[in-house]
Amino acid sequence: MKNTNRMILLLGLMAFLANGDNYAAAPLLLNIATDLNLTVETAAISVTAYMLAFGAFTLLFGPLSDRFGKVRVINIAAFGTAIFSILGGFAYNLTSLVVFRAVNGAFAAGIFPVTLALVGQSFDDSSRHKALGKVMGMMFLGAATATIVGGVLAFFGSWRLVYIVYGVGELILAILMMIMLEKDAPVVSKLNYIAAYKEPLSNFKFMRLVLTIFLVGYGVFGSFTYSGKLIQGITGYTVLGVGLILSLFGVGTVLGGRVAPKVKQKLDSKYFFVTGIMGAAALLALALSKNIFVLAVGLFFFGVAFIFFQSTLVATVQSILPRTKGTAMSMASLNIFVGGAVGTSINANVISSLGISKIYLISAVLLFAVGILTTAFLSEGKKAAVPVENKA
Repeated sequence: MKNTNRMILLLGLMAFLANGDNYAAAPLLLNIATDLNLTVETAAISVTAYMLAFGAFTLLFGPLSDRFGKVRVINIAAFGTAIFSILGGFAYNLTSLVVFRAVNGAFAAGIFPVTLALVGQSFDDSSRHKALGKVMGMMFLGAATATIVGGVLAFFGSWRLVYIVYGVGELILAILMMIMLEKDAPVVSKLNYIAAYKEPLSNFKFMRLVLTIFLVGYGVFGSFTYSGKLIQGITGYTVLGVGLILSLFGVGTVLGGRVAPKVKQKLDSKYFFVTGIMGAAALLALALSKNIFVLAVGLFFFGVAFIFFQSTLVATVQSILPRTKGTAMSMASLNIFVGGAVGTSINANVISSLGISKIYLISAVLLFAVGILTTAFLSEGKKAAVPVENKA
């Protein structure tokens, strides 16, 4: 692509809005539940529906983007997610909300993983990590501001206004992208889903890392969804105050994304292990403390740990399948969002039976386990890569 700076800007802005649309749900669940006469756990079904649809449809969009071009797929997905985000603001009961959010998630599956795949194939090895960092930085800046934007709009207007505002912004940007983004060439000549997924599914190294991404999704998305309920229950703050506190998670992802490559270089093989300890400690703070300062610090480092895991795992899985990055990102995105959906669903039952603090204890154990597993998996790869001296 000739104008890569324009591409990064447009894709980054769309990732900003689409990710904000997703993360805004955390402080909104309280208001959605009240307005539709539901419990918070029941309202969270809309979050599960979004994540499950995202995970399922990412398997469709990855090979499609490799066959027909990533820009074409992103353009179609951008219009779809914009329209159904707006419709989400007009939901009148649980069923309509779940349907609108599920279709929104299905189209969003054509934005996040395909965007990262497009950026990955548009830059060489020396500049790829920096370019991915810029787009992911915008993506999680969207997460950082979403809880604030969602809290402000819900406080002064309605939770419905949040989805409508994000949807209108996405629609405007979708039109600009259709006009300004340069089309990319397909990387495969034939669409064959069986052949497309045969390579990743038979790659043991790839699938092991994908499993850890599932656990990250469970531990992070499955617990962050209920963070608004946790903070509101402890502090008694309004949705605006809750949104401001939850934004620290997003701030952590943005700042963490900027320093992750340097930290990775400095810690080397200890990077994932230290990240696991940091994530576990942050979640333990959320599970055990009632102090607002401790909770705030915990949310910040929860965000840092998440982006440390996710940004590095994304770069790693792309390097394992360098030719078909769209398919590689589909598998990665499937696992993080299905993991999040499973976590959100199971945690609703855990909250009902054991209390909300227990879901953060479980997630702390999971992130610590991810730190150990990824360290072990990647250290094995390094040992295997060391050439054996020929003594003959």
